[in-house]
Order: sequence, then C-alpha cells, then structure tokens
Amino acid sequence: MFSKILIANRGEIACRVIKTARRMGIKTVAVYSDADRDALHVEMADEAVHIGPAAAAESYLVIDKIVEACKATGAEAVHPGYGFLSEREAFPKALEAAGIVFIGPTPHAIAAMGDKIESKKAAAAAKVSTVPGYLGVIEGPEQAVTIADKIGYPVMIKASAGGGGKGMRIAYSADEVAEGFARAKSEAASSFGDDRVFVEKFITDPRHIEIQVLGDKHGNVIYLGERECSIQRRNQKVIEEAPSPLLDEATRKLMGEQAVALAKAVGYDSAGTVEFVAGQDKSFYFLEMNTRLQVEHPVTEMITGVDLVEEMIRVAAGETLRLKQSDVTLRGWAVESRIYAEDPVRNFLPSTGRLVTYRPPQEGEEHGVTVRNDTGVYEGGEISIYYDPMIAKLVTHAPTREEAITAQATALDAFAIEGIRHNIPFLSALMQHPRWQSGQLSTGFIAEEFPGGFQVPTPEGEAAHVLAAVGSAIDHVQNERKRHISGQMRPHAAVKFDRERVVMLGRDRHEVTIEDIEGGFAVNISGEAWPIVSSWHPGQPVWTGQVGGKTVAVQVRPILNGMILSHAGASAEARVYTRREAALAALMPEKVEADTSKKLLCPMPGLVKAISVKPGQEVKAGEALCIVEAMKMENVLRAERDGTVAKIYAKEGDSLAVDATIMEFA
Repeated sequence: MFSKILIANRGEIACRVIKTARRMGIKTVAVYSDADRDALHVEMADEAVHIGPAAAAESYLVIDKIVEACKATGAEAVHPGYGFLSEREAFPKALEAAGIVFIGPTPHAIAAMGDKIESKKAAAAAKVSTVPGYLGVIEGPEQAVTIADKIGYPVMIKASAGGGGKGMRIAYSADEVAEGFARAKSEAASSFGDDRVFVEKFITDPRHIEIQVLGDKHGNVIYLGERECSIQRRNQKVIEEAPSPLLDEATRKLMGEQAVALAKAVGYDSAGTVEFVAGQDKSFYFLEMNTRLQVEHPVTEMITGVDLVEEMIRVAAGETLRLKQSDVTLRGWAVESRIYAEDPVRNFLPSTGRLVTYRPPQEGEEHGVTVRNDTGVYEGGEISIYYDPMIAKLVTHAPTREEAITAQATALDAFAIEGIRHNIPFLSALMQHPRWQSGQLSTGFIAEEFPGGFQVPTPEGEAAHVLAAVGSAIDHVQNERKRHISGQMRPHAAVKFDRERVVMLGRDRHEVTIEDIEGGFAVNISGEAWPIVSSWHPGQPVWTGQVGGKTVAVQVRPILNGMILSHAGASAEARVYTRREAALAALMPEKVEADTSKKLLCPMPGLVKAISVKPGQEVKAGEALCIVEAMKMENVLRAERDGTVAKIYAKEGDSLAVDATIMEFA
C-alpha cells in the first residue's frame, strides 16, 4: 500500500480523497493555485505545493507541474479527482514515465472511453444499446445542420472531450444547431483544450441513469447499482439519487451487465461510470462512460456501504477487488443535492464572493437517517470566478425514498449561507414538488416545471402559519432578553397587550397572541394554538425546534426592523409589530424600485467575450446581444423585447460585476 499520495485537484473532491486517505493511514499532498492558497484542501493535507496562477490552464491543468510536485514530496501515487486532468490520457502516461502510480484506469481505457465519439463506437462493438447519431468529427456549422436534418430534431450537440454539462447544447431547429455548434466548440476549447463536437438524437422525455462500475487489474469487474441524475439544468446535474425510482430488478441487472461488458472490453481497472439515457418505458441507450470518480458517487456509497475512493486506491496498489457481484446489496435510499454558488432567480447564473456565513447541517446518523456534507469551503472563504461554482454536496440516506427526501428537505432548511447567492431556495422548493416526490422525472423537469424561471414562492396556508409562529417566537425570545437588560422592558408578568402581535409576512397580515403553556409558550393564530419548543437564541442563522409537534428548521436573516424567514422553499420578509405599530406601519409609503427596463445588466460577475450589436442597431426579442463567460460557461444574453441600441458601455475583454450596465436601449 502507498505511504503518500498526491491529489491533483481542489475543492470538495480533494477534501473527500484526503478524508479516506487519512483513515487508511496514508499521508496526503495537496496542490494549489494562487486563488487557492487559503483553501480548505490545502489546510487538510499533510503537505501542500504551489503550482501556479489562478487560471486552471496555468496550474491544475499543467501535467509537468503535478509530476514535479510528486517528485518534490515523494508522493508515490496521484488521485486525479474529477475534472481537470482526470480524463486526460497524457496524464497517467506522464506519471508512469516518472515512476508514479495513477489512481485511475489505464491510458488505453481513458482513450477508448474518455472520447465521446470513440466510446460510442466501442459500445456498439460490445453490443451495448446506443443512441442514433453521427460519430465522426464535424468540421463546421453547415455540416452540423445537414447531419441534424438527417437524424431528425431535436438533437444534442456535445463536446467529444466534454463533461460537467460544458460544451453541450440541445437544438430544435437548423438555426439553433448553427449557434449551438459555435458555442459548444468554444466552450469545449476553453474547458478541455479540444474543440471537437458530435451530434446525436436527443431522446424526448428522457431520464438520465448511470451504472457505477468497479474493476481491478486482475480482470474482475462488478457494478454497484445505479444512480438517477435526471434533475438537471443546462445539462448539469442538480439532484441525484440511488437507486432509481424507474428501474425494476430485471432492468437494473440488464443495464449493469451491459456496463460490465463494456468495462471488460476496454480492460477497465478502477471506479468508473457508464451513463445511459432511458425512456419512460425503461428502454435505455448508452450515453458515455466517465473514466473517473463521479461527483455524485456519495449516493452509491451510502446505499452499498462501499468507499469508492478506498477501492480505487487499493486497486491502484494492485489489490484484488474485495467484493464479488453477489456481495453487492442495495440498502435504503440516498438523495444528493448540489449546493451551487448561483442565483436561481436569475436563471441560475453564477455568483462569486466571500462566504460571510457558512453553517451546514450537522452530519451523522440519528434514528436511521444519515446526513453527509462533502465540501471544500469554510466560513470566511471565497468563491472564486476561476473554478466550478459548487459549494458542497448535501447527502441524506434513509430506509425509504420518502424518508430520504424528507431528511434532505430538513437538512436544506438548516443549511445557512450568506455573502453570495446560492441555489438552496430552489433545492428546498424542489423537495416539496409533487412530481419530484412521486418520482415522475425527466431531464426536462426543471424546464417543464419552471418554464418562466424560478421565483422564490411566498408562504401560503400551513407554511405561512409556521413562519408566522416562528417569527412570533423569535420576537418573543428577543423581548424576553431585552427585559433582562437594564430593565428596558416590563417584567415577564406584562399585561396581555404586550403579548398581542401582528406578524407581517410580506403584505400578508397574521394576528397572533403569545400564550403561556406548561413547559413553554404557544402562538395562537386564527384560533389555533401552535406550541413552540426551541433552544434558539439571537444571532443564530437557523431557528430549529418543534412547531405544533413537528420538527422545523427555518433560516433567519436579520434585516432593518425585521427578518427574512425561509422554510420549505418559501421565503418572506417578516416584521412583528404591536397592534399600534401595525396600524402606523400600514400608513408608510412603499419604496419605488428604480426602472432598469431599458438597460441590459450583467446578471453575474464575468468576462465579456463578444458584443453582437452596435449603437443605433434595431434588435428583435430573442436576438443575441452579447456573450458573457463565467466559471467556464458562456452565457448568451438576449433582447427581452424589440428595441434600438442607444449606447454600449462595455467592450470585449471587460470584467464586469453583477448588475453592471452593458448597454442601454432607446
């Protein structure tokens, strides 16, 4: 077994590998760029080596720097994590030449499966069901349109060396193919250094299901069940679960056996994933094989009890697989949410900045439910513009799917992040969605269920009463505290007037009364008493406790004369008044927001890649205005309505802050 390994990655996956290596008694070496000098993975590792500037192309993607770091520290092996160099055939070859072990598959397997075009050819040869498409290299947009016309719309344009949703576009017409081809090639070149793309049929109403495989250097290969990753936006997975609510045992076995056959055909000897696109009728087609550890691997670990990182390390050290196929048993259900630094109300555009507050829910097992949080950040750290916007992966495991979803919803409510925009409000709302809860999924779920984009819903019905009760409880605790500070307020035995309140949730009015009951107090709303039990104290970003006998977690963010309360995907500004204060507040004029309807504002911090219009030019709704690149993704900003460009404030190459004015219309 190795005594020291280097992790050629950053963020949560680097931290994840370090945890397993530490448990195995293996010392670890981290590498870091200028932007990651104070990163969590650097702090966790036994040693750390600086490898260059912030840009990945000058640090994490430079093979020679990784090899030199291994030599300088005496690292015997390298775990690549995912992304960066994990699927570069040249990387394990360079390590081998230097006498260093690659904790991953052979260069041959990476070459055969890492290339999306070649992998489909190999899959077809291994008699694996494949999607109709054109597997040759496409030279230009005209050829792409011709191919798409023959295949039939819709089609998927995909980078051959791609992954993580980058370099991918769905096209429903010839015009969309031409534009999607250009964007996919550009993203592929900047993200992977390879601008080849191919075109294949896009399966309507598809589901994304993948099989986890594990092989060793002695010819043994097994599969560890499946994961469903159908909840996606921009072809990027958002929610994953294991097992899939679609599959039965017969289909699972058939998919698993095909995945193993493909892995054996290329001599696969590590952890890898064979991805399939599945129809609602349980038909399935090979999509691609990822020759690395997947982002969503924790859900498989939770239902199988297998530490995939440990198995990868053992296999790389030459050990035989410790499991046979008959040993693999699936237990319970696991759900994973990807916590991203992005603004869901702005079409999930990236957000950067400092994590002023970062308080994840408590990890561990209680009453048969396990909470796990894989992360690479910490409170006070910074989300950089240079890398993927993932903050953490929140995983819950329970005996049933329903219980795992309930646990995930509670854990999301207890996850407090401030300083940047994040997608927890969307994830929380999704956990309450009836279609998600019923398992009626497809990769078009987000587009179909949120066609106008996501807006944080206002609380209604019972949810509103819960927030009103919690707001009242917070106000009551704060008032109790004030009573004990220099006699600011009357003692606890105050007259009833002091216990009558009006809770304003946005514009909705809730009249409440605080009542003493045995063991604490209750909030009376519309004649119904809600007993409150909580140890919350002022300053905590999450209120946790019992409301009406149910366990509740509510995020609390102070604002002027009130607080923002968020729970179960809903959120509202809450202000607690006495009856007199409420009457006076109703007379206050409302603030009028500034009119920005004639301006194009930058929706996220990013780099202006292209300006597509000129001053004086007339534009139509939907016409491309400019391209802004953020976190390795190119975002086309389009006109919302017909108009005329009056003035352009930005130019190509400018780095813009969020809400910076790009152009103005007449």
